[in-house]
Amino acid sequence: MQFHLYTDVHTFYRDTYDVFMHHEAQNMIPLGNIIIGHEGKDKTDWRDPVNWLMAAVSDADGIRLTALMTPPHNLTLYATDNIVDPKAVDCMIDGLKNHEIPGVTTEKKLAEYFAAKYTACRGLTCKTSMSQRIYELTAVNPAINQFGAVRLLEEKDMPFFPFWEEAFHAATVYGQTQMSIPRDAEPYQYRLSTKKLYILEDKGIPVSMAGYTREMQTAVGVAFVYTPPYYRGKGYATSCVAQISRMALDKGFKRCVLYTDLLNPTSNHIYQEIGYRAVCDSLMLQFE
Repeated sequence: MQFHLYTDVHTFYRDTYDVFMHHEAQNMIPLGNIIIGHEGKDKTDWRDPVNWLMAAVSDADGIRLTALMTPPHNLTLYATDNIVDPKAVDCMIDGLKNHEIPGVTTEKKLAEYFAAKYTACRGLTCKTSMSQRIYELTAVNPAINQFGAVRLLEEKDMPFFPFWEEAFHAATVYGQTQMSIPRDAEPYQYRLSTKKLYILEDKGIPVSMAGYTREMQTAVGVAFVYTPPYYRGKGYATSCVAQISRMALDKGFKRCVLYTDLLNPTSNHIYQEIGYRAVCDSLMLQFE
């Protein structure tokens, strides 16, 4: 096994893009990140590849294990064709011995195996910060009641949108009710400028939101699904996600991909009703 630490994002992109595409839906995060780095259009915050950790382990047959970390986020891993090779994992851990890894986010089997080996080598412990399920959709269930009007997020939404986004981020920890109070408009203006977030209105009143994240060759990510507590239970999130999923398919994408917290039975249920089907389970693990 041979360990390769990359310093050039374009070389890393060329070597790993087709490998990641073996499981496009599963690899939405690393695929989206290497596209961001390769195109170089957005170097804000963590998106500047000069700070990234990029590595691969190969044998005579090609890349067996790929790693990408965009600090301060976790290391993301992909075992080619989801075949976990113990020798490749050992080689990767040895190659990363001079780097601090806060945690790992990847397909469940690989996450558990890598974390067990890594923490044993480093004398660390590991805890699960989130158990996720990755879903994909290729057709919206025609029986879903799609009501209300979906429109792009606009400047006029700034009085409430920052609070919705912070509430969404807080809710990524299922059951959490504490959220940050928006203070600086810049990160929310950035979201607005991407033109990827949508508001669902019912009788002219904003009641829910959802949006797109990474756009791949054939797939697009769906996220930022949020409905204020006082509007829940009325089917708003279902309608909003169904509508933007249909819009993405109408634009030519073959599939929509989203992540859910397995602790949240509501979101897992409504996405399946819309037509999303499970691809794999993923773990977000933190090292301590």
